[in-house]
Amino acid sequence: MKKESAIYRYLRTPLKVMVIVLLSVTVIGFTYKYFDTTDQTRQKMVQMERTLQDLRAAMSIDSLREFQIKKIMAIIDQYNTELSPVTKYDIANEIYLASLKYTNLDVDLICATITHESAGTWNPTIVSPAGAIGLMQIMPATGAYLAKYEGITWTNEQEILTNPIYNIRMGTRYLSSLISYYGIEGGLAAYNGGERQASLWLKSNKASGILWAETENYVPAVIKLYDQYKGENL
Repeated sequence: MKKESAIYRYLRTPLKVMVIVLLSVTVIGFTYKYFDTTDQTRQKMVQMERTLQDLRAAMSIDSLREFQIKKIMAIIDQYNTELSPVTKYDIANEIYLASLKYTNLDVDLICATITHESAGTWNPTIVSPAGAIGLMQIMPATGAYLAKYEGITWTNEQEILTNPIYNIRMGTRYLSSLISYYGIEGGLAAYNGGERQASLWLKSNKASGILWAETENYVPAVIKLYDQYKGENL
């Protein structure tokens, strides 16, 4: 076997290096492309998962909304079967929206308040002997004040307060603000009998005889309805 010449050995060594370098560049390029593609794929998968989560959340929210609105409409039907389906749905939807807007209210508490305030009629045009109007029995002076905060143009008490949507918007705003100050029972007492009496009642540790007789009966009656509606799967 012939010995390799010095020149051949000299030429062969760089050739090996070149081959190794070329192979290395190819592998590195392939690896980079692979991981780059994998990273892009991973990002797409993350984006798809987020989209699916958003869809699931939207479906869950929509299902909850549908359930709550059906429940409210079923409660209305217990007291007033003469409302048109459209009006009934609009009322239910407004109550549901209020429960989202005010974290200290839920549909059961709003419904319990309306049931008692409207004397079990759910009649949007009901007027009390004292002059309170509508589903949540709002006095005209209070309504004119609340209308400003709701962006409602005050025309006259009959037109505005017998509108069930406006009435619920104003009534839930007022009830929520009172509950934020006095708690549920104190807020209900203030809603029915005024803040001064409710404040004195709470300071006396809810002693008997502080509230007006009507309010003293009103608070447990609404709480009883509230518990009843919470327990119902209508």
